[in-house]
Amino acid sequence: MKRHFLPLLLASGISVLSSHAMAASGYDLLVGTYTNAASEGIYRYHFDSATGQISAKPLQVTKTENPSWLTISKDQKHLFAVNENGPDSAHDKVGKVSAFKIDPKTRDLTLINQVETKGEDPTFSSLAKGEKHLFVANYSVHPNPNGSLSVFGVGADGTLSQLVQQESHDAASKVVAERQGSDHVHSVVSSPDGRFVYVQDLGADKVFVYHYDAANKAKPLTAASPASVQLPPGSGPRHLLFSADGKHAYLTTEMSGQVFVFDVKAGNLVQKQVVNLTAADADAAHKATAALHFSADGKYFYVTNRGQTSEILVFAIDKASGELKEVQRRSVEGIEPREFTLDPSGKFVLIANQKSNQIVVVKRDPATGKLGDTVQKLDVDSPSDVKFLR
Repeated sequence: MKRHFLPLLLASGISVLSSHAMAASGYDLLVGTYTNAASEGIYRYHFDSATGQISAKPLQVTKTENPSWLTISKDQKHLFAVNENGPDSAHDKVGKVSAFKIDPKTRDLTLINQVETKGEDPTFSSLAKGEKHLFVANYSVHPNPNGSLSVFGVGADGTLSQLVQQESHDAASKVVAERQGSDHVHSVVSSPDGRFVYVQDLGADKVFVYHYDAANKAKPLTAASPASVQLPPGSGPRHLLFSADGKHAYLTTEMSGQVFVFDVKAGNLVQKQVVNLTAADADAAHKATAALHFSADGKYFYVTNRGQTSEILVFAIDKASGELKEVQRRSVEGIEPREFTLDPSGKFVLIANQKSNQIVVVKRDPATGKLGDTVQKLDVDSPSDVKFLR
């Protein structure tokens, strides 16, 4: 009787129990990559929230070209990945965005459809509030065509429509000729209430502002008044993030190595603080501000600098004013920290070091916000984005 007990358990679902045990101790981690070298697409790993360890081998590899930015629907049923293709890509030269179904049990990804963004080098996407539309930022490395914003409809099953609307600003500042000779739309995000959409244009030194109307199927975006926010010449706005209550906004300027803090009033961004991440007189090689995220409790703000220093900075957020006070600077122990994420437990930070081909896991103290020892360095070719499934 006993010798048949283990096979009987195996036959009756012990593997399912093991997967449940795995899920209980951690989360699935999705990694977007650049595929010009050894990487094949989107990698799904298991992350153990007790130990801070990422599984040595991926649970799934989803082959797709240059999935550099990942956007997950609120219900965790769909994933949208920009395919950051352009003339310099090794294989596919056409900018695209792909929609995937996320299996609710296995978390496997299955392609739903893929559409062209009608722009080059799409580098960012976000879902509108209500998730009826997907916004895509076409960075466009080369001056022709201009960088642009593309809007796509999203079906209930996650299917992407063809292009609904496209906006190009033709407003390049040309302050830094080699980087601002044309528009370079780097990101697009919605206000927490969904009424406004903000488009960060590195080439124009501006944030463009739109009203959003989900019911307008022909043209969901219309220019707000004022239609843009001016940033200092040569600053190069990159990514924007709103506080949970929508009262404050935080903007990284890639080329000047700064974080701008704004009060948000009726959709307008009113500047109140500028934080230099590097010395004001530092040369351009040290200024390459990139990703920014809050802690889940809204008490701390994290930002990476991709310059020669390659570091992550920690700031405390003043609850009343939203202003930032520096707490810590820490090496990312790699090169080009393009993106990072805090794990759902709040005890770890995972940093995607694109040019040193690793994800670095670092301990975090939820009480102080400070970063501690390195837990793991996982080799992944050209990681560009890291997102958790919850």
